[in-house]
Amino acid sequence: MKSKKYLEELKAKDVKALNEDLVAAKKELFNLRFQNATNQLDNTARINEVRKNIARIQTVITEKSNEN
Repeated sequence: MKSKKYLEELKAKDVKALNEDLVAAKKELFNLRFQNATNQLDNTARINEVRKNIARIQTVITEKSNEN
């Protein structure tokens, strides 16, 4: 259910805001991978969650660009 609500929030944003979210998510993923490599990450499932969020953001960006 969380992902549906997140997806609705993404669809309400414009492409510029989505690109900003994408950059932020990629930075978070980099930091999570770095923490995982140094054994500082407790919740490793967060990596998969962020990867899926990145894919969701990219999908919405593609949908919006195809509309135009």
